[in-house]
Amino acid sequence: MKNISILGSTGSIGTQALSVVAANPDLYRVTAITAQSNADLLISQALQFKPAMVVICDDSKYGTVKSALSGTTIQVLSGEDGLCEAASLPEADLVLTAVVGAVGLKPTIAAIKAGKDIGLANKETLVVAGDLITALAKEYRVRIIPVDSEHSAIFQCLVGEEESSIEKIYLTASGGPFRGQSPEFLSTVTKNEALKHPNWVMGAKITIDSASLMNKGLEVIEAKWLFGLEPDQIDVIVHPQSIIHSLVQFNDGSMKAQMGLPDMKLPIHYALAYPERISSDFKRFNFMDYPDLSFHQADKETFRNLELAYLAMRRGGNMPCIINAANEVVVNAFLQDQIGFLQMSDVIESCMEGIEFVAEASLNNYLETDRYTRIFAGELVTKQLNYNQNIKY
Repeated sequence: MKNISILGSTGSIGTQALSVVAANPDLYRVTAITAQSNADLLISQALQFKPAMVVICDDSKYGTVKSALSGTTIQVLSGEDGLCEAASLPEADLVLTAVVGAVGLKPTIAAIKAGKDIGLANKETLVVAGDLITALAKEYRVRIIPVDSEHSAIFQCLVGEEESSIEKIYLTASGGPFRGQSPEFLSTVTKNEALKHPNWVMGAKITIDSASLMNKGLEVIEAKWLFGLEPDQIDVIVHPQSIIHSLVQFNDGSMKAQMGLPDMKLPIHYALAYPERISSDFKRFNFMDYPDLSFHQADKETFRNLELAYLAMRRGGNMPCIINAANEVVVNAFLQDQIGFLQMSDVIESCMEGIEFVAEASLNNYLETDRYTRIFAGELVTKQLNYNQNIKY
C-alpha cells in the first residue's frame, strides 16, 4: 500500500490521478488532497477518499470546507502554509504535485526536505528554480518522477540506460489547434478557438500554453534539469497524432521512443506505481488505427514563445523564472479577453528585457523575480488593453 498526497486534486491531473487510485484501492491510499478554490469538488473528493488532511488554498473557502467535513476526522487547513504541510505529511510515500504555476515551488521544496519522492506534474517548479530543486533532491536522496507525458516518455526510455549515453532527446508536440497557421491568422484567434486542443483534455492554462507552444518551451527547460542536459541536446518536433510521446537518441546512434494513446492516466499510472508496472484496463493502442505517423519541424518564428523559452534556458539564472511568471499573467489576460494571442509573446519578451537579470539566484531571488515580473507584466497588459480599446473604438 503506497500513501499518496495529491496537491491540486481538483484539476485535470489531480482528478485523473484520483481515478487511478480509485481503480486500485489495494495499492494506493490518499493521505492528503488540496485545491486552490474548488471547494465543492474538494469536499466531494474528501468524503470519497477520506484523507487525513484537506487543504483549500483560498482562505475565503475555508469555512465552507471546514463545515462540510466537521463530522469527519479529516484535518482541514488553508493557504500556502497548509499546502506545504500537506506536502510534508510523515505518512506520505509520494507527493504528486499537480498544482498549476509557480505556486508549486514552495510545497515541492517542503516535500523534498521531508524526504518524500515527488511525482512532478508541475513543470513550473523546475522552470522557476531547477538548480535549487535538483540540488535539494540529490541532498535529501528523493526521486523526482516526471508525470508530463513527454518527460515520462524520456524517463521510461532511460530505464536501464546511463544518462551519460544520451546524445539528444526529442520532445514531441501536437502543434495544438493552430498548427501551420500564419501570424495573420493568429492575430485574430479567440480564446474559445485556442481552448480546442485536437488530442488532449487539459486545464485552460495548459491548453493555451499548448496552443502558443509555451507549454513545449517550459518542457524544454524542465527536461534540462530532469535529465542533466545542455540546451543543444534538446529538440522539439511536431507530431500531430500524439502517439510517440518523446524519443531519446543515444551516442551509438540508436533511438528509443515511448508510444501510446494520448491519455494522461498512462503517465500518472506509471508515476504512482514506479518502479513497478501495474496492469491497467486503459484502451490499447492499435497500429491499424494510426497507419501514418508524421513529423514536422516546430515553427519558432510564428510561435515565438518556444524560441523565447530556448533563449531563457541558454541565459540561465532567473531568466526562466521571468518568462514563467510573465506567461502566467498573459495567459490569464488572454483568457479574460484583455490581450490578443500574439500579444502574449510581446509582453513576455518585454519582461525578459525589463526585469533585472540575476545569474546566480537564491530562492529569495526567484521569489522576488516572480513577484516583480507579475507586477511588470500586469502593467504591460493594462497598457496593451488600453491601446486595443483605443484602436477598436
